[in-house]
Amino acid sequence: MVSTPSSESAVSATAGPDQFFWRRLHSLTGVLPLGAFLLEHFLSNDAVLSSDPARSYGDQVKFLNSLPFVLLLEIGLIYLPLLFHGFYGVWITKQAEPNTRRYSWWGNWAYLGQRISGVVLLAFIGWHVWTARFSGLSIPDHPYSAYDKMAAQMASPWIFAWYLIGISMVCYHFAYGLYLFAAKWGITLGAGARRNWGWFCLVLGIVLTYAGVASAFKFRGIDLYPLR
Repeated sequence: MVSTPSSESAVSATAGPDQFFWRRLHSLTGVLPLGAFLLEHFLSNDAVLSSDPARSYGDQVKFLNSLPFVLLLEIGLIYLPLLFHGFYGVWITKQAEPNTRRYSWWGNWAYLGQRISGVVLLAFIGWHVWTARFSGLSIPDHPYSAYDKMAAQMASPWIFAWYLIGISMVCYHFAYGLYLFAAKWGITLGAGARRNWGWFCLVLGIVLTYAGVASAFKFRGIDLYPLR
């Protein structure tokens, strides 16, 4: 990856003081706590990559739901940041003016992909949270039935395809968001630093995508890469 002009920089340049604050907060929530939660969520899901996936996944679900003040943690560190990041991201998307036809740099296409993936993810995450957490069998109350609930969902080829799209989108959105975060906050100074950080983010996105896809396939009884 190399440093190139993008729609992101053009929009940021015209933002006022209030927008500057909210855009920085939007960027920050994408990494902390949402990015940290994403990594934890993928790690927890990869518990299914074992010889006894139902038991391993159930143990992980039971552990997470036994944490002190788990509901407050979910609301404060997941749901509220997610709502802000998602809906403010939609507002940013509405204000953006993609110029990929005039300037066909990778940065412009990547920025456009970031906006598109964000809108898709808002729908996917809302659906996923509702179906996995709040509808049907209560996973916190029945942790060792969590694998069966997810496997039943994944048995539908349409839902399985929807999960693969969601996994790919969230990994891209996080990886490129991490790249933008370092640039916005002055962490990667200079073209060389941005290029090296860009390659790291690209590799991270690929690894996370594979981990997420592997767990999705495991819910269908297919081993892509059993870790344990």
